[in-house]
Amino acid sequence: MSARVLVVEDEPTLVLTLTDRLRAEGYDVASAGTGEEGLRLALEGPFDIVLLDVALPGRGGFDVLRDLRQQRVETPVLMLTARGQIVDRVLGLKLGADDYVPKPFDMMELLARIEAVLRRRRNAPPAASGTFAFGDVRVDFRRAEVLRAGLPVDLSSLEFKLLRYFVEHRGALVSRRELLEHVWGYPAVLQTRTVDVHVASLRQKLERHPSKPEHIVTVHRMGYRFVG
Repeated sequence: MSARVLVVEDEPTLVLTLTDRLRAEGYDVASAGTGEEGLRLALEGPFDIVLLDVALPGRGGFDVLRDLRQQRVETPVLMLTARGQIVDRVLGLKLGADDYVPKPFDMMELLARIEAVLRRRRNAPPAASGTFAFGDVRVDFRRAEVLRAGLPVDLSSLEFKLLRYFVEHRGALVSRRELLEHVWGYPAVLQTRTVDVHVASLRQKLERHPSKPEHIVTVHRMGYRFVG
């Protein structure tokens, strides 16, 4: 069955270009020209991935993404943005985006990013059973729930996958390249700050002192080590 793609973009020419190319690649494509319409379609679903522009008329892309995640819609979202500010990219990732592609983008790169996100979703390992605790954090893998000091912690789907990978490889040195390959599903040659952004977000949510982490520890120039 073809993967279903929702394109939420207000530039008609770009929508046409994306739709034609994605269909030529075998995808089933739907589109929306506003944030409100995109949100409605994404909620009705199901889709395998959403390509979501940031600068939409009315309800912007960040608002659409926030609303989707608040309503527990875990469909992968790839942000399309013409903005060059790193803060915008960080905001999208913190809100639960799976990746971003800055405009103007190369179509082959976009297709590779889409494939990487879909492959990661298809190849995601089954949720670990049981629970794991470290510090004042308790992780329930079966329910995909995290508590800190008895209070729920809201993690994005990628943050939870990253945490699970750390827990499953606790004590071992884990490189950024390894995380890109096994958590994100990216080719090892791809350079991205996505790993560092998600690690920083996990620390903010789970560490007592994020600037001096006790559990997700940086190994200088090599990667990370989880100490549980």
